[in-house]
Amino acid sequence: MGIRLLGPVELRTAAGALVPLSGSQRRAVLALLALRLGRVVPVEHFFELLWGEEPPARAKAALQGHVAALRKVLADTPFLLHTRAPGYLLTGPAEQVDVLRFEALAARAREDTAPGEQAAPGAGAEAVGLLEQALGLWTGAALADLPDTELRRALVGQLAEARTRVLISWAELRLSRGSGAAAVPALEQSVRADGLRESVVALLIRCLQQAGRPSDALTVYHHARELLDRELGMLPGADLQAALSQVLTEEPAWRGDLRRGDGYGGPAGRVHGAGAGAGAGVEARARAGARAGTEAGAGQLPTAAGAATVTPGERDQAPAPESDLVEPPTPRQLPRQSAGFVGRGLESRWLDRECGPERTGDGLALVVGPAGAGKSATVIRWAHQVAAGFPDGQLFVDLRGFDPAGPADPAEVLGEFLLALGVAESAVPEDLAARVALYRAHTDTRALLVVLDNARSAEHLTALLPSGPDCATVVTSRNTLEDLVVTEGAALLRLEALPEGDALRLLERALTPGRVHAEVAAAEQLIELCDHLPLALRIAASRLAARPDWTIADLVAELADERTRLLTLDTQGTISIRTALSLTYRHLSAEAARLLTVLAAHPGREVDTFAGAALLGTNPATARAALGELAAYHLLTEGTPGRYSRHDLIRLFGMELFAEQPAEVRRLSSERLLEYYAEAARQCSDHLEPSLGSYGERFHPPTALPRPTNARAALDWFRAEEPTIRALVVAANTADPERAWQLSLGASPLYYGASRLIDWLSCLRAGQRAAERCGSTAAAALLCSTMANALIGVDRRQEAAELAQRAVAGTTPADGFAHTRSLATLALITAALGDPAEAVRLSAAAVELTKALCPPVQLSLVLAYAAAISMLTGDAEAALREAREAQRLLTGHPGSTTYAWSMLTEAQALQALGFPEAAELVWSRLLTNCQEAGFLHLHAISEQSYATFLLALGREREAAEHLRSAVGLYQLHGHLAGAVAELLTVIEQSLSCRGGGQLPPGQAPLVAETPPTVLEGPPEPC
Repeated sequence: MGIRLLGPVELRTAAGALVPLSGSQRRAVLALLALRLGRVVPVEHFFELLWGEEPPARAKAALQGHVAALRKVLADTPFLLHTRAPGYLLTGPAEQVDVLRFEALAARAREDTAPGEQAAPGAGAEAVGLLEQALGLWTGAALADLPDTELRRALVGQLAEARTRVLISWAELRLSRGSGAAAVPALEQSVRADGLRESVVALLIRCLQQAGRPSDALTVYHHARELLDRELGMLPGADLQAALSQVLTEEPAWRGDLRRGDGYGGPAGRVHGAGAGAGAGVEARARAGARAGTEAGAGQLPTAAGAATVTPGERDQAPAPESDLVEPPTPRQLPRQSAGFVGRGLESRWLDRECGPERTGDGLALVVGPAGAGKSATVIRWAHQVAAGFPDGQLFVDLRGFDPAGPADPAEVLGEFLLALGVAESAVPEDLAARVALYRAHTDTRALLVVLDNARSAEHLTALLPSGPDCATVVTSRNTLEDLVVTEGAALLRLEALPEGDALRLLERALTPGRVHAEVAAAEQLIELCDHLPLALRIAASRLAARPDWTIADLVAELADERTRLLTLDTQGTISIRTALSLTYRHLSAEAARLLTVLAAHPGREVDTFAGAALLGTNPATARAALGELAAYHLLTEGTPGRYSRHDLIRLFGMELFAEQPAEVRRLSSERLLEYYAEAARQCSDHLEPSLGSYGERFHPPTALPRPTNARAALDWFRAEEPTIRALVVAANTADPERAWQLSLGASPLYYGASRLIDWLSCLRAGQRAAERCGSTAAAALLCSTMANALIGVDRRQEAAELAQRAVAGTTPADGFAHTRSLATLALITAALGDPAEAVRLSAAAVELTKALCPPVQLSLVLAYAAAISMLTGDAEAALREAREAQRLLTGHPGSTTYAWSMLTEAQALQALGFPEAAELVWSRLLTNCQEAGFLHLHAISEQSYATFLLALGREREAAEHLRSAVGLYQLHGHLAGAVAELLTVIEQSLSCRGGGQLPPGQAPLVAETPPTVLEGPPEPC
């Protein structure tokens, strides 16, 4: 179907994929064109639909924009959008517009049932089918998501009227063919929406009567009468009166069946306690009331001893005497409980609340979880515990949702249920709709527990839900079945892996407590290797039970090998983790199955939509749908919105699938992932260090990238993805070294900004090895100078100096920024090691070469280094000049780390030059910038340096506060906290001795034992 209007307005491809249509107005334009397919729609009609009587001044321009956008989305469809005075014309196949197909099907049905013609055999059945197809096209209220204007309301009214006419025709045909019961649900829905349409209400009454539900038919009539009186002040019309007369005078179907002995009750003289007729319903309700301890009220006439009671008005419809009746069977279909079950107490109490005999919920629960989590075992055990609270029995079916042979047929399931409820085999209808109606009639007054195990989709579950208010239903599935939650209001329980205590108890029951207590640590390792899944634990325990000479540690050692773990947990039968996962995998869509496979190339614990799109080589919308499908089947877990994780066993299953793929597929997946992370890191690094370059050509440019709005958002993305980035660099070190070193360099500003200095060094070393494998001296030099800067951050100056010298030696001025940056890094380290003259010479050379060879944004970094070197060598004026020039060159990037470093040097220079007020203003701005950006390490250094400034002014109490802040920030990332904490202790002791904040007159200030310039320069960008 191409264009859908009978519900939310949608455009779908030939494959059924949804084509995005932005905004309700654009959908409205498409809807009006489709409704008038093949006819010109004047511009004024669009204005009326979009804006009502008051279109805006630029309405025509807005309409033209919508038309232009629609032409693009319609380009790959059979529809063409033309400009035709006085408006626009849409052409294309009418059968691909659901409204026009609806009208065509209704017209064909009218032709098949036209009076005065010789009806072909089966014509009525064909008309029923045509009308059912027409009604099936509706997915909700027509034009549901368009602007609410007068024209839209008029169009919706016309379409709703057309649907009602088709519904009436279909229900009348059903009624005439003796299958009116099948029309009851649709008619009930229509009456709920509009209870004042007497023709529909009358049809519902007749269909209920034909279904053997005269008491329900009378209830509908009385409700309609009250509604007409209350809303319109009218009495029921001729249609309703005739329907009522039919109910009161015709014999219900169940009574004829009873006399014939072939109806709902089975053999002659036997009637089912939940029969569909009025008498059967009265009897069942009376028996239910007797169980609850109720007594017959005044005016009720007892039947034979122990039988039901009926009122005088119901006496004529009462069933045969009790002596002729046989109590219907009570089904007990629950399977045997599994031995050794442990835990799930919270889940059982939840089921009690939702579906137990004393429930407070609505009686429909959905228990979902991954394969092997114990969903069926949990529900079956609970069902046995509460079975006595459902005196009319328990129905159970394995729906085989993931069976290779296909799921159970709902019609067959209903047939088995009806037989279990006492319906004679000859009385079970052939078609699904009639079986549903009969099933609901038989469950209407019963107290039944229904367990629908192992469902795959919600599509056919509705047919299996009992109708009685005293019934409860529990569904289990590996899929989340959100449709059941939305349409039927099911309560949802996600069954997680077993807690460690319960998992240990499971092992104790399977292996004896003594064997587990002797190896508690190994048992805990075993639980982790089995992902806490009951099925995996039971399989592991069975292997140990069959091998009494094995220790738990022996099995742990075998399972530790990821290549064979799934094989170890395979029973070589139908029950194993691999089998369960394979059955789920077969039911995935093509995109979801492919994503589960190529995710093996992703080394991280979590994956987001962008990475998924990169692996698939597709857009985020497709990736999001595939990730959502995998999460729905519990192959992934959405821990936070948009981020999905895997259990180890599922990851290993994906690795097995990945290993079976051609080498080209495996290579392409890895290349796409590396290039995505390199581009994403560059995109995020731009907020921290705009002098970052882009390295290498992208052969698989990603279709979408994260777009953080500031440095803090960029660091948030990086902190979530850092383990993946580092693992990719290490893994690609030999297989794809070129992309490995590019990613390592590209992520460097993020490592510094996030204060992940040790992890940064690990990633850089892997990148350096990769660059050396590629034979790229410039790349190796870049990585050496960057590592030197990281080593300064962890106070390993001598190692930093050696790497910086290697970087300078490995490059020439022809290498441009790679050389000048290496010079600047070496200059900073040289100054720190006490050779100011050489440091100034190197710094000056770096500045001059950068001015000649590099763009201004890269010059800003070298100037920031020069400013820090000038402060270290005692030239505060030069430091102030260079720091301000660096900031000027970074005017558009005030949130970058280089800008922050320049501010730090500027504040220190102003302090040294005797301008404390100006310096304090810069400190204030710097601390605010660091806090807002989330630069932990730089923030800690700034707090420490500001405290030194305050100490010099004698403001010890304020200095102590900022040192406390610095210590806390250092402790967050584990660097340099000790020395700062010692200084803080000295200051606090001094304050304690004097008991004050500011120094008293004549008291000399406490001098910090740290130099006024912190021994670290700006970060090394790439």
